[in-house]
Amino acid sequence: MTPDPEPRRYDLLLRGGRVIDPANGRDARLDVAVSGKHIAEVAADIPPEQAERVLDVAGALVVPGIIDMHTHVYRFPAGPHSYVESMHADAHLLASGVTTTVDAGTAGWRNFHDFKTRDIDRSKVRILAYLNIAGEGMVDAESEQNVADLDPAITAAVAQAYPDVIVGIKTAHYWTRLPWDAEHAPWASVERAVRAGELSGLHVMVDFWPRPPERPYPDLILEKLRPGDIHTHVFAQQFPIIDEQGRVYEHMFRARERGVIFDLGHGAGSFWFRNAARAFRGGFYPDSISTDLHMGNINGPVLSMATTMSKCLSMGMPLVEVIARSTVAPAREIRRPELGTLSVGAEADIAVFRHLTGEFGYVDCGRAKMIGHDKLEPLLTVRAGETLYDPTGLAAPEWEHAPAAYWRMPELQL
Repeated sequence: MTPDPEPRRYDLLLRGGRVIDPANGRDARLDVAVSGKHIAEVAADIPPEQAERVLDVAGALVVPGIIDMHTHVYRFPAGPHSYVESMHADAHLLASGVTTTVDAGTAGWRNFHDFKTRDIDRSKVRILAYLNIAGEGMVDAESEQNVADLDPAITAAVAQAYPDVIVGIKTAHYWTRLPWDAEHAPWASVERAVRAGELSGLHVMVDFWPRPPERPYPDLILEKLRPGDIHTHVFAQQFPIIDEQGRVYEHMFRARERGVIFDLGHGAGSFWFRNAARAFRGGFYPDSISTDLHMGNINGPVLSMATTMSKCLSMGMPLVEVIARSTVAPAREIRRPELGTLSVGAEADIAVFRHLTGEFGYVDCGRAKMIGHDKLEPLLTVRAGETLYDPTGLAAPEWEHAPAAYWRMPELQL
C-alpha cells in the first residue's frame, strides 16, 4: 500500500520576499509560514510542499500588518455640527496593508458604545480607539468646546470599561480662535484629558492649536504632556518646528528626551513639506507615521497610508525606519506589543509591498508638490491568516489552471 501523504504543516507560505520585521531585528530574504490565524515559522527556505498554498513574493517586501494609529472610522449619522465624516475601515485601509487602525477620538464617553457595536465589532480591520474627553466626541463639534462636557472621571470610567479596545484619551479642536472667557480657560481640554489619563492609567493624544502667550506650543510638550503622551499633527503649519535659519527648534529635541511622542497625523491640513522635509534633514523624524484619514481627505492630499509612508521614504527616512514607524513603533505607543510583529505565535497580520524607484509627485496640505524617488505599492494584505486584499492575484491561480469549480456554472437557487 502507498502510505498516506503527511498532512501539510502550514496553510499559507510566502516565499522569497525581503522580510522587514523591526520588532525582531529581521531584514533578510526569508519565508513566512502561516497556520490558521497565526504566524507559524519565519525562516529561510521553508519547504513549499509543507504548505497548502504557496505564494511567490520574490522581489517584494514582506512586513508586519501596518498600523495606522490616527484615523476616523466611527460611521455615525453625520449632522450639521459633525467635525468629520468617517470612512469605512475595511473599504479604505486594507488596500494600504493596514490591518490595525486606531480611531482618534471620533467618539466620546456618551457614544462610544454605539461606535463599538456599529463599527468595531463588525470590522475585518482591527479597530482600537482613543476616547474623546468630550462626551459627544467629534459627532457634535460643540461638545469639544463645552468645558462641562469634558469630564475626566466619566471618561476614565468608560475607558476602563473597554480595556480591550480603548488605548488612550484624546483631546482636540478646543477653543482655537475665540477670546478666552470665564468658562474657557486656555488649557482646560488638555488638562482634563491628562487627568482622565491619570485616572485610567492611559496615555493622551493631543490635537492642538497654539495661542501664545496664554497657550504656547513649547508649554504643551515641555510641561503639560507626560512621558508617553502623544502630540499628533506634528508637521502642521501652526507649530514652531523650524527656526529662521531652517533648523529644528531645540524644544522639539528636549520634549522627545523627556518622553513626549510625536505622531505624523497627516490630515487635510496638518502636513506641510516646509516643516516636515526640513525637520527630516535636521534629524527629526516622527516617532510614528499615521494618516488622519476620513472622507474629507481620502481623495487628497492624504490618499492612503501607503502614500504617507512613501512621502516619508522620499524625504529621506530609511526604508527600515519607515516600516518600523508604521508597525512596531505605534504598537509600543499604544501599549499593544503583540501587534506590529511577525513573531511566531503572533496573529498573522501581514502586508506585502513592491518598492518602486523612479520619479513620483507628492502633495502636501498647502497643495505644494515634492518630487520623490520612492514609492511603496501595496500587493497583498493578510489579516489573521485571511487574504483580504490581492489586486494582482498573488494568491490566485492563472485562469487556465483554475480548479474545476471555476469552470462550472453554479445552479440557480430559487
